[in-house]
Amino acid sequence: MAGMSATSAPPAAPARAGLALTALILAAIVANLNLSVANVALPDIGKAFDAGQTQINLVAIGCTLGLAMSVLYLGALGDRYGRKLMLLLGMALTLPTSAISAWAPSIDVLIAGRILTGVAAGLAYPTTLALITALWGPGKARVRAIALWSGLSGGGAIIGPVIAGALLESFWWGSVFLIAVPPAVLAFVLVFINVPAHVHESTESVDNLGGVLSVVMIGTFVIGISTVSAPGMLGQALALIGVSLVVGALFIMRQRRANNPLYDLVYARRRIFWVAALSGMIVFGSLMGSLFVGQQFMQNVLAYSTLDAGLAVVPMAIAMVLFSPVSGRLVLKFGSRDTLLLGFAVIIPGFIIMLIGWREQTAYWVIALAYICVGAGTGLALTPASRALTSSVPVTRVGMASGTSDLQRDLGGSVMQAVLGSLLAAGYALAMSNAIASSGDAQQITEQTQATLQLSYVSAAAVAEQYPQYASQIVSAARESFLSGANWAYGAAIAASLIGAVLVWTRYPGKQGEIELLNEYAEQDAAANAKG
Repeated sequence: MAGMSATSAPPAAPARAGLALTALILAAIVANLNLSVANVALPDIGKAFDAGQTQINLVAIGCTLGLAMSVLYLGALGDRYGRKLMLLLGMALTLPTSAISAWAPSIDVLIAGRILTGVAAGLAYPTTLALITALWGPGKARVRAIALWSGLSGGGAIIGPVIAGALLESFWWGSVFLIAVPPAVLAFVLVFINVPAHVHESTESVDNLGGVLSVVMIGTFVIGISTVSAPGMLGQALALIGVSLVVGALFIMRQRRANNPLYDLVYARRRIFWVAALSGMIVFGSLMGSLFVGQQFMQNVLAYSTLDAGLAVVPMAIAMVLFSPVSGRLVLKFGSRDTLLLGFAVIIPGFIIMLIGWREQTAYWVIALAYICVGAGTGLALTPASRALTSSVPVTRVGMASGTSDLQRDLGGSVMQAVLGSLLAAGYALAMSNAIASSGDAQQITEQTQATLQLSYVSAAAVAEQYPQYASQIVSAARESFLSGANWAYGAAIAASLIGAVLVWTRYPGKQGEIELLNEYAEQDAAANAKG
């Protein structure tokens, strides 16, 4: 590759390696905290703004959407203009965007604030993995660093609801969006002091047109999926998805012709790269989807307090943190393929437990067991997926790989939450419609009231407060309808995980084949650099 500032491999570890890694992991935790803190507050947010299920879905995915939209473009800008600079900007921008969300006067402003918070995370998160890959040389040290980064930063997405649940016991719903502010300030200081600047960065120009196309492509696709089941919005949703497909085609054409493409299709076509990217999307999307549906299930159906609902996910966080280092050792011993498959093999039973075991009066141990499976499986799978991406490209293009690693998490998270949220909304509306039709009082229910009942569980609960004589029947029907929609979501998660496992089984090479392919890629990159 021409125009690179450095072609040599990074050293085994940087100076002050422990402090540098701590700073990078803390910055990644800030981004992941913001991904999940809204989940516990969703019922309260729904009540505060009288929001429908689709609006609730958009609040839940807003941060992951903002990150997914911006991560490729901002990762490329970091490659060119300085990863440390982007990381510091991301931590700084977290403060005002968190404030916008916390004190939003309307649901639309809240959704916008969440998306902007995701953009702040997009400035920071891609550079954390990119810097780890640039600062640590290939080998055991890098694998261990990535495993710690994956487990601890991913744990931030899970521990967020615990802190949020505690805050909601005493403060308003907006307080959850301020959780990431103190660690963002600390991360800013630690990064500024301990992380080197300008390490293995590109000197080539950035494909700005490709960056804009990538933002529009991802944004319209996720919003289209999120709104497809909303009443009266099918046409708009399909139009957005259509725009995404057209822009996606233009993006591919641009990347083929650009001198320095934002997303180099030469690397993206590599088998290790694209299989790892797709499987990572499914894995992290499953994690975020389980938190999204699960928090509403525990509060709406089981009547958990916000604190109890937040504490309920602690076993998932513990399992993920414990199994991520195990994953690093398994990758070194058995290769990425077998470790990824093991991750899927543990995740799928978690969703099966949700499908057949999460009902009214469900004991907590059933909830914990499902979450342990999803957390452990995610911890096992994310390390090999991230390592495969960053190992299959030259260090000077690691921003693209880390951007893809973040994209696999955040596009996977936003798409899976959008799909599961749409299925939840559609399943709930259909079940509530059937419940209304079978009610002896169906003729007395106005069309407007029926529409309100079918919006979401929160809307139905509001109607129950208006008609106390029917409150028990309305709440019971809403709980049953929510469970019906949730089962649609769990079934989709199982299907997606099975597809991911089959993809890895059939397309990803075993340990020896992986080593041979990575060596082949390195030779190709060295030859291309020599020609340049």
